[in-house]
Amino acid sequence: MIVDIDGSYGEGGGQILRTSLSLAAITGNPISIYNIRAQRKKPGLAAQHLTAVRAAATICNAQVRGDALGSMMLEFIPGGAVNAGNYTFDVNEAQEGGSAGAITLVLQTVLLPLSLASGDSHVTLRGGTHVPFSPPMTYIEKVYLPILQRMGVQAKIELGAWGWYPQGGGVVQLQINGGQKFNGINLKERGNLQQVRGLAVVTELPSHIPQRMASRAENLLRAADLQAVVQPSRNKGIAPGAGLFLTAEYENSLAGFGALGRLGLPAEKVAQMACEELLKFHQTGAAVDEHLADQLLLPAALASHLSEYQTAKVSMHLKTNAWVIEKFELAKITVDEVQKMVRVQPSLLLPS
Repeated sequence: MIVDIDGSYGEGGGQILRTSLSLAAITGNPISIYNIRAQRKKPGLAAQHLTAVRAAATICNAQVRGDALGSMMLEFIPGGAVNAGNYTFDVNEAQEGGSAGAITLVLQTVLLPLSLASGDSHVTLRGGTHVPFSPPMTYIEKVYLPILQRMGVQAKIELGAWGWYPQGGGVVQLQINGGQKFNGINLKERGNLQQVRGLAVVTELPSHIPQRMASRAENLLRAADLQAVVQPSRNKGIAPGAGLFLTAEYENSLAGFGALGRLGLPAEKVAQMACEELLKFHQTGAAVDEHLADQLLLPAALASHLSEYQTAKVSMHLKTNAWVIEKFELAKITVDEVQKMVRVQPSLLLPS
């Protein structure tokens, strides 16, 4: 069956495309997407989305129509099962003059299909690693992958070079053990806060900047009675960049927060922005931050058991992603907007 998807639905962004591509590769169902990213200032496929399309097509030998920059329609017909292997996906190749398009979005497109494939895979990703309006690679490493590991996903990343907007130039090595079966997850209670860990990082900038970010973050969190250890670091990258990334480690869960530096923004302000996000989440008492709530839907839908978790916020991203997944009839997803509880019941468990 061809799954027809209106890319303007709900949040109307790239999430619809990524989830659709992952599920087409996994299920073998052809997809037709129209109005791609219709709700965005620049609609259609940007460099990172085009790279995700080509990556998904490569791993399942798909036939594709509409794979061009700015395209608002796409037909994607898988040519067979997903193949494990060694792959390189470079966002720079999608756009003349290069791009800092977020490679985390490409990673999230191919991760689950390759996790289910027979055999192990090694994927080299090149482009933006820490880019506004997309998950930073540090979040993938410290929150997303550790939580997915509990669900049966066996993958790890190594950040070879940091790639900031607008230059990009980041390099990530992704190792995936294939042939996995996914479990459900229960994150209704987060438990007590164990600690906050952080990384204050710069590339091609003086070492006093990460030190200032780290000190400010530790002081702000200490003032809120939270113990934090923030490590200052100068790392490898092709251009100047700065950011602070915090991971809140609870008894049962993880949550991640960050802020990116930019010209004219003091180091202390970057630290304050990240800390405010963390403290706001901590006060909710929820087990899952709003970004993870959205990202857990797909592995939960592919699992062998029921998943339930409480989120700090029911975002439009979450509701839109649930709509896409249900298009493939893989799971019944229930979102209680009052209790902020998400329940994902895979089709395997649904009464026939």
